[in-house]
Amino acid sequence: MLLHPLFLLFFFFTFFSNPSLLSFSLSQEGLYLHTIKLSLDDPDSALRSWNDRDDTPCSWFGVSCDPQTNSVHSLDLSNTNIAGPFPSLLCRLQNLSFLSLYNNSINMSLPSVISNCTSLHHLDLSQNLLTGELPASISDLPNLRYLDLTGNNFSGDIPESFARFQKLEVLSLVYNLLDGPMPAFLGNITSLKMLNLSYNPFEPSRIPPEFGNLMNLEVLWLTQCNLVGEIPESLGRLKRLTDLDLALNNLDGSIPESLMELSSVVQIELYNNSLTGELPSGFSKLTSLRLFDASMNGLTGEIPDELCQLPLESLNLYENKFEGKLPESIANSPGLYELRLFGNRLTGELPSNLGKNSPMRWIDVSNNQFTGKIPGNLCEKGELEELLMINNQFSGEIPASLGSCESLTRVRLGYNQFSGEVPAGFWGLPHVYLLELVSNSFSGKISDAIATAKNLSIFIISKNNFTGMLPAEMGRLENLVKLLATDNKLNGSLPESLANLRHLSSLDLRNNKLSGELPSGIKSWKNLNELNLANNEFTGEIPEEIGNLPVLNYLDLSGNLFYGDVPLGLQNLKLNLLNLSNNHLSGELPPFLAKEIYKNSFLGNPDLCGHFESLCNSKAEAKSQGSLWLLRSIFVLAGFVFIVGVIWFYLKYRKFKMAKREIEKSKWTLMSFHKLDFSEYEILDCLDDDNIIGSGSSGKVYKVVLNNGEAVAVKKLFGGLRKEGEKGDIEKGQVQDNAFEAEIDTLGKIRHKNIVKLWCCCVTRDYKLLVYEYMPNGSLGDLLHSSKKGLLDWPTRFKIALDAAEGLSYLHHDCVPPIVHRDVKSNNILLDGDFGARLADFGVAKVIDSTGKGPKSMSVIAGSCGYIAPEYAYTLRVNEKSDIYSFGVVILELITGRLPVDPEFGEKDLVKWVCYTLDQDGIDQVIDRKLDSCYKEEICRVLNIGLLCTSPLPINRPSMRKVVKMLQEVGAENQLKSSSKDGKLTPYYYEDASDQGSVA
Repeated sequence: MLLHPLFLLFFFFTFFSNPSLLSFSLSQEGLYLHTIKLSLDDPDSALRSWNDRDDTPCSWFGVSCDPQTNSVHSLDLSNTNIAGPFPSLLCRLQNLSFLSLYNNSINMSLPSVISNCTSLHHLDLSQNLLTGELPASISDLPNLRYLDLTGNNFSGDIPESFARFQKLEVLSLVYNLLDGPMPAFLGNITSLKMLNLSYNPFEPSRIPPEFGNLMNLEVLWLTQCNLVGEIPESLGRLKRLTDLDLALNNLDGSIPESLMELSSVVQIELYNNSLTGELPSGFSKLTSLRLFDASMNGLTGEIPDELCQLPLESLNLYENKFEGKLPESIANSPGLYELRLFGNRLTGELPSNLGKNSPMRWIDVSNNQFTGKIPGNLCEKGELEELLMINNQFSGEIPASLGSCESLTRVRLGYNQFSGEVPAGFWGLPHVYLLELVSNSFSGKISDAIATAKNLSIFIISKNNFTGMLPAEMGRLENLVKLLATDNKLNGSLPESLANLRHLSSLDLRNNKLSGELPSGIKSWKNLNELNLANNEFTGEIPEEIGNLPVLNYLDLSGNLFYGDVPLGLQNLKLNLLNLSNNHLSGELPPFLAKEIYKNSFLGNPDLCGHFESLCNSKAEAKSQGSLWLLRSIFVLAGFVFIVGVIWFYLKYRKFKMAKREIEKSKWTLMSFHKLDFSEYEILDCLDDDNIIGSGSSGKVYKVVLNNGEAVAVKKLFGGLRKEGEKGDIEKGQVQDNAFEAEIDTLGKIRHKNIVKLWCCCVTRDYKLLVYEYMPNGSLGDLLHSSKKGLLDWPTRFKIALDAAEGLSYLHHDCVPPIVHRDVKSNNILLDGDFGARLADFGVAKVIDSTGKGPKSMSVIAGSCGYIAPEYAYTLRVNEKSDIYSFGVVILELITGRLPVDPEFGEKDLVKWVCYTLDQDGIDQVIDRKLDSCYKEEICRVLNIGLLCTSPLPINRPSMRKVVKMLQEVGAENQLKSSSKDGKLTPYYYEDASDQGSVA
C-alpha cells in the first residue's frame, strides 16, 4: 500500500524539526543510562547533562569512561538527591567497576540481579533508604573489593554466602536493622582489611573468636552491636590492626593481655561496657598507640605508668574506679591533647609539668579526690579549650598564666577549695562561654576586664567571698543567659547597663549586700525566667515593668527594703513561685494574687492588706462591712434576674432545636466500618453543648453515651454549604473535605490496637460526623501539660511511648502502601482507661508513592509547630522520616514534661533546648522532676532514642521498626537489671560526660 504524500511530508517535518526523537547516534551504554535517568526522581536536576542527543555518555555528570574504548567504567552520583529503586540496568554496563550512589534516596529492596554487575570492584550504596534482607547473591561478584551499605534499613541476618567473598577488603554495614547473630563465618574472608558492623541491633552475641583469623584486618569496628561475654584472646593475633572499637556493648570480664600484642594499633576504644579488673601489663609494647578510651566501665586499680609513657594523644578513663595518683610520666607525652579522667577515685596532685610539652585542649578531671594547685603550664601551647575540675579538693589560686589563655571556651572549677583573687585577664577571656567558680573561697572584685568576655553565656560565681559592685561593663555581655552570684559579699547598686542583657534568662543574686533601686529598663529582659534578689538591701518601689516580662515564672524579692504598693502588673505573670515577704510593702493586694498558692508570699509586710487573714487587720475589715453588704444585695438581685432570663431562653431554644433536629435526622447518611450496636439517631440526639469535650478550628468533639451504656467520641466537622464567591470559605471547606476523606480512607481500612478505631461516619449537606471509640483519659498533650501530670509516672510514660511507636511502625512498615501521619504530636495520642495509647487525627495523612520514587512534595506544610522536621519545613518533601522526627519530640515531651515550644526556650524549640541543657547543666535539669529518680538510667536510654529520632539529618534517624525494637530492649533490660545488680548511669550522648555531676 502506498503512503499518502501528505503523511510523508508530516513524517519528515516532525523528525527533522526534533532530532532527539531519533537518538540514533547515542551509544548503547548511553541509552541504558538515559533509560535509568527516566526511571529516577531527580528534583535537583542533577542529571540534566544526560542528553540523549550526545554520541557518548562520557561527558555526562558523574560518568567516567575508559579513554581507549569509551566504555563506561565509573559512575559516581553521590549527594545528588535522586530517588527511586536501584537501577538494575546498570549491570548491563559490562565494564562498570566503580559505582557510588552515596547519600541519596534509593529505596525498596536491593535486587538479586546485582550479581550481574560482575566487573564491580567498588560498590557504595550508603546513606539511602534500601530495605529488606541483604541479597545473598551479592557475594557472587567475583572482583568486589569495597562494599559499603551503611545507613540503610536492611534487616534480618547477614547471609552465610558472604563467607564466599574472595577479594573483599572493605565491608561496612553500619546503621542498619540487622538483628541476627554476630556471624562467625565472616572470619573466613581473610582478604578483609576493614570490617565495620557498628550500630546494628544484633541479637546478644559474643565476639566470634574466628575474627582472629582475619590476619590482614586493619580496622575492626563493632560499636553498639549488642555484644556480650568476654573479649576473645584471639584478637591479639591481628598484628596489622590499627583501629579496634568495641564500645557501647555489654562486654564483661577483664581486658585480655593478648591485646598488648597489637603492635600496630593506633587507637583502642572500649568505652561503655561492663569490663572489670585492672588494666593489663604490657602497654609498653603498643608503641603506636595514640588513643586509648576505656571509660564508663568498672575498671579498678591504678593507672599504669607504662600506659602514660606512651606517645598518647588522647586518654579517656572516666567513670571507672581507678585509685591512686596519676603518673608524672603523662606530662611527657608530646602529642597529648585530651585527658578525661572524671568520675574515678584518683588522689594526689596533677603532674606539675602537665601541658608544658603537649598541646592540651581538653582536660576533665572532675569528680575525683585530687589535691594541690592547678599546674601553671596547662596552656603553655596556647590551645587549651576546656578545663573541667569540679568536685575535687584543689586549692590555691588560679595561675596568672591562665589569664592569657585566650583559647579557653569552658571553665568549671566549682566545688573545690580555691582561694585568692581571680587574675584580671581570666575574667575577660574572649571565647569562654561557660565560667563556673561556684563553692570555693575566691575573694576580691569582679574585674572591669570582663567587658572583653563577649562570648560569655553562663556565669556562675555563687558561694564565694567576692566583694565590691557588679561592674557596669557586664552590660556589654550581649550573650549572657545566666548570671548566678548568690552567697557572696557583693555590695552597691545594680548597674543600669544590666538592662542591655536581652538574652538573660536567670538572674540570681540572693544573699549579698546589694542596695539601691532596681535599674530602669528591665522590660528588655524578655527572656528572663528567674529573678531572685532575696536577702539584700534593695529599696524603692517594685518596678511595674516586672509585670511585663513574658516568661518570668520565678520571682523572689524577699528580705529587702522595698516599699509602696504591690504592682498590679504582677497579676499578668504565670508564676510558679512568688515571694515578696519581709519588705515594707503597703496598700491593697491585687485581687488575682490573693490565691492560696501565694498565701505565704507576702508575710512580714505589716502595712499590706489583702484577703489573707495574715495580712488584713480586724479594724480594716469592720470598716468595709457596710459597703460589702450593699454590694452583695445588688449582686444577689442582679443574679436572680439573670437566672430567670437564662431559663426562659433555654426552654425556648431547646424547643426550637428539637424541632430542627427532627427535620435534619432524615438527611443523614451512615457509612460504617465495623459492626455497630447503635444507630445514627442515638448520636444525633446527644450533640448538645453540654457534651462538648473539645473544639478546634475545624469543628467540635462530643462525648456521647449510648443506650447500651458505652461511650463514643464524635467529631463534628463544619462544611457543606458555601456561598459562591466566598473564596476563603471555599478554600477552608476544601481543606476540611480533604481532611474528612483522608480520615475515613485511612482509619476505615486500618485495624491496629494502637490506632484509634473509627466506628462510622455520618454525612449531611451541612455537617460531617466521625464516630470514634471514646478515650477516657483524653489526649497525652492535655494530660502531660496540665495539673494532672502527676498521674503519669515513668512506667506509664514509657508504655505510652512504646504503644505510640508500635502504631507508627504499623503505618510505616505493615500498611501497603505505607502511610505517613504528618501530624504526630502529643495532642494526637489518645489514652484509654488503662493509659494505653492510640494514634488519632489522620486528617493530613498521606500514602507514600507506591512507585518508589522517594519522598513526595506537598503544596503546604502540615503538622504543628515544634514537631515539624527541619527538612520538611524547607523542602515540603514528606516521608516516614518526618513522622520519626515528630515522634522523637513526643519522647522528649514525655521525659521533660515540657511543651515543644515554650517562651522560656527563647528562640529554641524543645529539641534544641534539650541538647543545650544537656551540655550546660547535665541530665538532671532535663528530666521532669515529677519522675522518680530510681528510673533515671532507663529514662536516659529512652532520651537517647528521642535524640536519635530528632537527628537533623533524616538519614541518621532510625526507622520506626528499629525504634520499637530499641524501646522494647530498654524495657527488657530494665526488668533484668531490677532483678539483678543495680546498673550505673552511663548515658553516652553527652559532649562532656562530666556534666552529669555538674549540679551538686
